[in-house]
Amino acid sequence: MRTRRDEAPAVKNFVVTLRCNDVPGIVRATSAAIVTVGGNILENDQFTDPVTNQFCMRTRFETETDDVPLVRATLEAELAPFTPTLGVRLEDVRRRALIMVSNYDHCLAELLYRHEQGDLPLDITSVVSNHPHCAPLAARYGVPFFEIPVTKETKPQAEDALRELVATQHVDFVVLARYMQVISAGLCRDLSGRIINIHHSFLPGFKGARAYHQAYERGVKLIGATAHFVTSDLDEGPIIEQDVLRVSHARQPAELASLGRDVERSVLARAVKLVAEDRVALVGHRTVIFSQ
Repeated sequence: MRTRRDEAPAVKNFVVTLRCNDVPGIVRATSAAIVTVGGNILENDQFTDPVTNQFCMRTRFETETDDVPLVRATLEAELAPFTPTLGVRLEDVRRRALIMVSNYDHCLAELLYRHEQGDLPLDITSVVSNHPHCAPLAARYGVPFFEIPVTKETKPQAEDALRELVATQHVDFVVLARYMQVISAGLCRDLSGRIINIHHSFLPGFKGARAYHQAYERGVKLIGATAHFVTSDLDEGPIIEQDVLRVSHARQPAELASLGRDVERSVLARAVKLVAEDRVALVGHRTVIFSQ
């Protein structure tokens, strides 16, 4: 009979990401570090961007240690000649996301539902809105709700309040789930590579609040949605995920909007999952996606 003392040590999974200039020896050094901490590689994806010569890699491995500083220090020592941007995370320590929304609640509802079902491997710290409309929805899922009204005069104070929430809640990234306020250039810099937006178009496309009416007037045959990182250039940030639907000339604007909401929900949810699992690498104005 096996006693508690005889039980095998618990195995922990790590996710490591790195980005650096592509030169020989990076994979060998990473593998050597993993072996040093008693690791066994489970997944490995890599890509070299031909334009920037940036090497990107995502590695998932198992080991009996859960000492994150030890694993990081070992990797940093082996990879020092390459000066990489390095990410090291225990897989079961989930990324933390704050969701922002205005009055349209379909994307928020999708994220909260998928999270409750266990389909989104992240922790939702809170929902922030410039209107009270979505408070009952957040309460239904037991997520804290913060209303931060925004006017032209109060925008700096509102963004400072958001910065405080991001800091005190230890937020890894922010999701704009149809948050209908323009993020200032200063906040974009502060949270560079950490804000995801959903745009109601297959970018580049129609800009403005009545995108589906513009699409109808132009007789579009495809409607879609784009999830991208937010930059100070409105709706021009690096693209994470996209999808489209083919539509006919007979569709009215309200029908296009309904179909568009379905695409927005799924595209944003897929993008959030990719970021939560460390499958997105930023390379200049582009992204490298390590698929599931």
